[in-house]
Amino acid sequence: MLLEQLRQLKVADQNALDIYTGLQSKVEDKKILLSLQQLVRDELKHVAMEKEILAILKQEQRVFFWGGKKEAEEFKGLFSRASIYFTAGSKKELFPGTRDGRPFDLVVLDLDSEGHVSNPKAVAGLVGKIRKAHKKVVILSCRRDFKLIRAAFEAGTSDYILKPFNQRELSARILAILEGKKRICCLGGGTGLFTLLSALKTLPDILLISLVNMSDDGGSSGRLRSSFGILPPGDIRRSLVALSNAPEVMNELIRYRFDRGGELRDHSLGNLLLTGLAGMKGSMAEAVRAMGDILNIQGIVLPITQTMTEFVARFENGKVIRGESRISLCAGRDPALKIRKVWHEPHAECDASSYASILHADVVIIGPGDLFTSVITNLVIRKVSEAISLSRAKKIYICNLMTRPGETSGLDARAHVKRVVDVLGRDRLNYVLVSNTRFSKAAIARYAKLDQHPVLINEKEGLAGITKAKEILADIADQKELVRHDLQKLRNQLLLLLS
Repeated sequence: MLLEQLRQLKVADQNALDIYTGLQSKVEDKKILLSLQQLVRDELKHVAMEKEILAILKQEQRVFFWGGKKEAEEFKGLFSRASIYFTAGSKKELFPGTRDGRPFDLVVLDLDSEGHVSNPKAVAGLVGKIRKAHKKVVILSCRRDFKLIRAAFEAGTSDYILKPFNQRELSARILAILEGKKRICCLGGGTGLFTLLSALKTLPDILLISLVNMSDDGGSSGRLRSSFGILPPGDIRRSLVALSNAPEVMNELIRYRFDRGGELRDHSLGNLLLTGLAGMKGSMAEAVRAMGDILNIQGIVLPITQTMTEFVARFENGKVIRGESRISLCAGRDPALKIRKVWHEPHAECDASSYASILHADVVIIGPGDLFTSVITNLVIRKVSEAISLSRAKKIYICNLMTRPGETSGLDARAHVKRVVDVLGRDRLNYVLVSNTRFSKAAIARYAKLDQHPVLINEKEGLAGITKAKEILADIADQKELVRHDLQKLRNQLLLLLS
């Protein structure tokens, strides 16, 4: 918009210059003539200055929208606020280029508009053709077709944005592409994902996308899931608070947990708000978007699946336990028994927006968190592991600090990584981050009473034969009260890997 305004000013000044120059030959009064000559000199300076500014701003990023009128108006409003030159038009204006012959920095293609192609092969061909003439392509569509999303990605799209879109999320995604920000997808759940997002939030030039575990069936989340038939809100709430830019009192309010009141007891207010929003908006995904707007979050939060499922584990003695909370609490079994296989019942379908986000990410971070109930519960969803395998992103696995009774008793870091690689189907990891923080004897003894032990790595054996990923051993934890990842240490270490 700034560029267009300068063009209009230049035209106006040139017109004024022509008028003043023409008047000079018709004026006899010397005083008026001197004034006119001064005006001519001023306008000459203006025209020259605006010409120089226009030359500089020729590098201004420009966006072309090809699609429906309603969406074009929404995009126009978005880009005018960001001072980005925006134009909407037809297919013929895209090839071979714009009116002045320069390629657009970004083409936004609305697949749902009349006359646009819909099958994966045709979309891939169109994206490929646009990429030859212009720099980047983003697809906008309501089609949650995984083959279509994959074909578009492989043809060179920078993103695939699902309708109906949220203005805040749309703006974040588009500006991340135009400004060259790193898009970081974080997969997990529980306090581990909260810690990771809190650590990364302050890094510059990134867009954080939190893809959240939806198999929690314990505590407040489990009760709301059972009573209202909604996806569990607990891990979603933690991600929203981690990315919040709202006043701290608002974040405290969202975290507030009732300690009395019968049915309200032990419920988080944030969980109740998300439950109410899900009823109002029709889905947990839309509830999350609405809560994200309320908290003005710095990033995007997505449920990794929209499917109501139960997480199931089979143990080495053949016993099958259903429910994430029962697996974590060792319900009805010996805590020393090792998990042999996990799955979802019914089959969990990956959310299409999460699938597209992983494909187009620059970095995918898996963990930290309980190996099975926070990490593998996501990776075992087939389209999630497929997207990770196809993505050209840098993949980082952050190992948990302590073992978990009933899940990872007796498993060292090598065993943790092996489980992750196995569920992905192939070795897709680029980095594995393991803590080498020295814990006090008192802390180790305290956790040993709970049958929890540090997740260590044999430095001689390392991860050889399991993964080709680079092993990073670093001091990333603290033990002030509980053994936890230290936000600043984790942030600094990840900053090195992201650079």
